[in-house]
Amino acid sequence: MILNKTMRQHLLPFLLSSSLFPAVAFAQTPATPPRPHHAHRGRLGTLTGHVVLADGQPADHVSVMVKGTPHGTTPDAAGNFSLEAPTGWQIITVTGLGYSAQEVSVEVLEGQATAVPTLTLVRGHRQLDEVNVLGNKTLNQRPTAVGKMPVAPLDLPQSAITVGQQVLEEQQVLRISDAVVNTPGLYVMGNTGGTQEELASRGFAYTSNNTFKNGVRYNNAIFPEASSLERLEVLKGSAAILYGNVAAGGVLNLVTKKPRFERGGSVGLRLGSFGFVKPTFDVYGAVGTSDKVAFRLNGTYERGDSYRDQVTGNRFYVNPSLLFRLTPKTDLVLEGDFLRDRRTPDFGIGAINYEIIDSRSRFLNVPGALNSTQQISTTATLTSHLSDSWSIRAIGGFQRYENELKSGARPTNVISTPGATYGNWTRTLQRSETYQNYFLAEVDLTGQFRTGAIGHTLLVGADADQYQGSTLAYTNPASSTSATTAVSAYDVINILDQSRVLTQPTSRLSGFEALVNNSLTKDNTRRAGFYAQDLVSLGEKVKVLAGLRWSYQETPSDVYYYSNPATLTAKTAGTYVENRRYDNAFSPRLGVVYQPVKNSAVFASYSNSFTPNSGIDVTGAALAPSVIDQYEVGIKNDLFKGALSANVTLYRIVNSNQTQTVLQYLSGTNTPNPNYNAAYPNAQEMAGQVTSKGVEVDVQSKPYLGWSVLAGYSYNNTAYTNSNVYENGSRLRYNPAHTANASVFYNFNSAFDGGFLHGLSLGATGYYVGDRLAGRNPRLVNPTTGAPNYTDAFKIIALPNYFLFDANIAYTYQRFTLRAKAANLLGKLSYNVHDDNSVNPIAPRTYAATLSFRL
Repeated sequence: MILNKTMRQHLLPFLLSSSLFPAVAFAQTPATPPRPHHAHRGRLGTLTGHVVLADGQPADHVSVMVKGTPHGTTPDAAGNFSLEAPTGWQIITVTGLGYSAQEVSVEVLEGQATAVPTLTLVRGHRQLDEVNVLGNKTLNQRPTAVGKMPVAPLDLPQSAITVGQQVLEEQQVLRISDAVVNTPGLYVMGNTGGTQEELASRGFAYTSNNTFKNGVRYNNAIFPEASSLERLEVLKGSAAILYGNVAAGGVLNLVTKKPRFERGGSVGLRLGSFGFVKPTFDVYGAVGTSDKVAFRLNGTYERGDSYRDQVTGNRFYVNPSLLFRLTPKTDLVLEGDFLRDRRTPDFGIGAINYEIIDSRSRFLNVPGALNSTQQISTTATLTSHLSDSWSIRAIGGFQRYENELKSGARPTNVISTPGATYGNWTRTLQRSETYQNYFLAEVDLTGQFRTGAIGHTLLVGADADQYQGSTLAYTNPASSTSATTAVSAYDVINILDQSRVLTQPTSRLSGFEALVNNSLTKDNTRRAGFYAQDLVSLGEKVKVLAGLRWSYQETPSDVYYYSNPATLTAKTAGTYVENRRYDNAFSPRLGVVYQPVKNSAVFASYSNSFTPNSGIDVTGAALAPSVIDQYEVGIKNDLFKGALSANVTLYRIVNSNQTQTVLQYLSGTNTPNPNYNAAYPNAQEMAGQVTSKGVEVDVQSKPYLGWSVLAGYSYNNTAYTNSNVYENGSRLRYNPAHTANASVFYNFNSAFDGGFLHGLSLGATGYYVGDRLAGRNPRLVNPTTGAPNYTDAFKIIALPNYFLFDANIAYTYQRFTLRAKAANLLGKLSYNVHDDNSVNPIAPRTYAATLSFRL
């Protein structure tokens, strides 16, 4: 049966809403069709126009909206725009940072293009009603700030994805892990200690080197605050040419909310399961009556208990920012960021001989355990448009990170012998204090020009940063009878039944105050880099991206050892050890993009990244950095006039000079290794190999008015492909073989201009995480000598796959919005595991509701 156009337009959303929310669909079907702005629902025409600034320059960083509808777009570099709109008389609204909104009424005719009179934006600060800018920018049209070039992803030989503020709000994102479900290939690999989310992509961990906030590296040993975010940007694959020493999997950039000249804001309160409370505020506007200075201030306080026994947490966050319009083409943005987070460290439910005994609530830490973190950062970003084709951006940043950890040690060496002592564990204590200062200076020059018939988009830049850190580590004190014998036990418990009365050690630690100084480590890492890349357009269909970066890194690390039983035994008490490393590396990049038609592209690329090594070779010399090669091919499509974006990427990442220990014997034999040097028994060789390969699929669609779909899939296999200790082909831990995601949202505003359903929106999200490995990879030979017939105690823990299903609902009435969310509705149980000593269960079914008021 073939449906005509009108039937399809009315039946498709009805069927979809019926399948997802049948009660709502049948109970609230309107008796009469809506009439938004005298429009004929489902009939569309096209609007074209031009937006300029008061000085005649094209306005490309503004929003053009059809008022009261989700239709909108952003003009191109020349200020021109084109978008579809419902037929009938419509109000076109143009808004831009620091400008008064402009409106014009036009009549849209079905199937015809209507020219909108030229719109001129003038500077102003009058208060405007909030405009929900959805825009028509597709997955492949939104340039990312983290990419440093004003180029749409469709034109780049690399995969990139942006999660915008609308998705963050609709999914009611609380943690970054809630948002990365929308980014195939980026996943949570661990939750060590319950105080951070460890992300990874394509088999490589996102350390603080790979995590950015507003383009500045961000210490990710703390949960970032999501309420301040405007969007998340993920640049997949190697980004070494732009940022130097980063892992091969990609980079994540958190973009915070920016100042605005029009006055507005919101206040809100979120309540949730386990006593969760989170008030928020966000205010912005011009400073006084100025059209040169604007501000924004947002913040939150949060507290709550947990599905984990005895676990609590609280945090305070504030994010002030100022925008100075120095000239019509030059802006200076000053941003601050303060976060204080205090929570119970939680190393999970424990494992017995690499076997997880299921529980969601079992808590094993000691009384009084606390992880206290404070982070403050400031950033200054100067952006100047030198001309229509050239611009310069300079960033200066500072970050201060402080952490104090008082906790029981991770649950290891739990007795696994069957009998009365099965599950017994002797708890010990750990304590540390960490301080870190981070400084950054960066400048980028971008420009567009032509050499004959060849077009160029050029990026030239330089950056330098510095980490200054110190860590004071504590250890066990001496016993009352011997200066070289430590008291290490706090108590003995049975992890499966903590109510059991057990015999306690004779000598015990009384608490954290009994621990003594062990070592003071001071680091002062300095890095610098120079880079250039050029996107060369060889006609309309072929583009070549070529670039090169040179990076320098200096890594001094000084350690002072205090007097305690451990250092006395090792004869290191009172000593001061200096370590110095100096590394440099080139990072090239080459890619080709072929666009057979305007909205489709096929690409192939090569790039590499580097990882500094800390060991020495068989001569005692420092090892060079390991170079990691990445190969990537893919196809990007914007189909059906941008209603559907579908991208597929295949990649292969090879670390062919990974370090491994030089064994005394040839691996698995009793034959002496000719490369072994007894003078350096811990020497390393750059002969190992790890290979990551996989595929990623990204899909975004707005198939019909009010509907929005996000979906994706990823496959990854990261394995040892040349090792003298591990089995070749064995997978590395923590990386899921498969992930898949799908989110569907429907906003009733597009179909119901009045009545109860106007203001209602619904959403559902499904997220699948496939099989993962934890524990420790078994070693085939003696890891010290290489001798065969080695029985290893290491084992792999196979983690169960799981599927999360979340449902969201929101209703807006005038300035009030009420949102509700049910997460993990199916109550699935699985774990994020580090080795075998931080087995953290995922959250059960939880509920949250947020009431907000727009100022």
